Amino acid sequence: MRTFANITELKAAVGEHLGHTEWRQISQEQVNLFADATGDHQWIHVDVERSKEGPFGGTIAHGYLSLSLLPSLMQELIKVGGLAMGINYGLNKVRFPSPVPVGARIRAGAELVDLKGTPSGYLSSVRVTIEVEGQKKPACIAETLSLYVPAESP
Repeated sequence: MRTFANITELKAAVGEHLGHTEWRQISQEQVNLFADATGDHQWIHVDVERSKEGPFGGTIAHGYLSLSLLPSLMQELIKVGGLAMGINYGLNKVRFPSPVPVGARIRAGAELVDLKGTPSGYLSSVRVTIEVEGQKKPACIAETLSLYVPAESP
């Protein structure tokens, strides 16, 4: 985990790779719970028997499940001190180049692309790449936006 004492230290890291998270396994239970939460019960995600004969040879995680893991993955990557709060501000671009087979392990790596001052705080842009262990193509590449509100001026 990269720890920054304040926004000034974070600003100095623009353009740097922030590191990688630990590997974590994606379970069928996670996929099923996500399907229940979203109403997306497509057979490639939840029908273990049918999916064995499908295009991926087994069930795969929803792309949006991978995306929904970004907040917890980001908490493993960076910590910024001197903040009143950090707010999820959105996304600029998201792609799902390859599937995540159920049972596979994933991890995230991130690069701090930009940090701009705004009237509300500092808007960061971080490119996060979710890798699948043993696969060349990443499962997800997303440019996340976070608004950091300092507790006081840096």
